[in-house]
Amino acid sequence: MVDILHKIATKAPMEKVYDALATREGVSAWWTTTVEGDSQVGRSLTFRFYAGGNEIGAFEMTVIELEPGKRVSWRVAAGPQDWIGTKIGFDLKQEGEYAVVLFKHEGWREASESMHHCSTKWAIFLMSLKTYLETGTGRPSPDDVKIDNWN
Repeated sequence: MVDILHKIATKAPMEKVYDALATREGVSAWWTTTVEGDSQVGRSLTFRFYAGGNEIGAFEMTVIELEPGKRVSWRVAAGPQDWIGTKIGFDLKQEGEYAVVLFKHEGWREASESMHHCSTKWAIFLMSLKTYLETGTGRPSPDDVKIDNWN
């Protein structure tokens, strides 16, 4: 198994960081503007992505952990085949004046070209999260940085 790992730190309050990861409104401010479902443990969220007005992908995630100020995690229930069954987690910790987000997208079966793409896109979206937390404005899809013909 192969994992994607990233880290960001921000001077934003931990409560704001947690809300940006644990609520539909929060996630729509930095990852994708189209989030449907219920952010409660055992329930599902669907994240839809668009380019040029057309849907280019959707992911259904089961919420598996919500620990305020500590952790948010989802398991991918539907979407691209190589995502299904993988787990996305955000571990949170305070380091002095910084709230730290340790991101992990774990359980990839192989380091495919798709995984390379997703690793770069996760980095871009985590920078969108950081910008959102520090300025109030992120760059969620469809306004994110495009990196290749996959978007």
